[in-house]
Amino acid sequence: MGNREDLLAGARQVILERGVAKATARDIATAAGVSLAAIGYHFGSKDELISAALTESLGSGIGDAMEAVVDETAALPLVDGFAALFDRMPEIFAANREALVASFENSVMVWRDEAASRTLAGAMNEAHLGIVDVLRSARPELSAEDLDAIAKLEFVLVQSLGLLWIISPESLPTGAELARAVTAIAGNGGTSAPGR
Repeated sequence: MGNREDLLAGARQVILERGVAKATARDIATAAGVSLAAIGYHFGSKDELISAALTESLGSGIGDAMEAVVDETAALPLVDGFAALFDRMPEIFAANREALVASFENSVMVWRDEAASRTLAGAMNEAHLGIVDVLRSARPELSAEDLDAIAKLEFVLVQSLGLLWIISPESLPTGAELARAVTAIAGNGGTSAPGR
């Protein structure tokens, strides 16, 4: 591994051991076995490094698990695949609990750091585009606009349900309840948003 990859691994290790708030640049550099200056060289700041490490960790944890469910359910009607995905999210959240908690902690902390906020915003856009790619592969019959809209809905739901799961896991709606809501909205409101 190079210094960049070592730093990402060191950041993940320190975050999981101590949490985002207690992760220092020196601790991360020590865990990575690199100089403190390497953080600035490769990431600009400790906050940007932490955001990158969490994004990578969640992408490979939650993102890969979501992709597996989408692939498994590709033969089902779209709404049934959607329901199956969100029925599995509590299990996926549980398997990635520490990274999920750290990610929310980091989101609040970087709010005051413009560069780290931009890094996080870029990572969120990449996550959305990743969902589009997964859906395109599983559901090639969908239009680009539908793929984008579904990916945005899934991204927003995963973010909000992840926070709800941390606070009150028993409060999560089932996939069937979410699918019913989407179906009811589409059935009662047509397929176009008002004013479009």
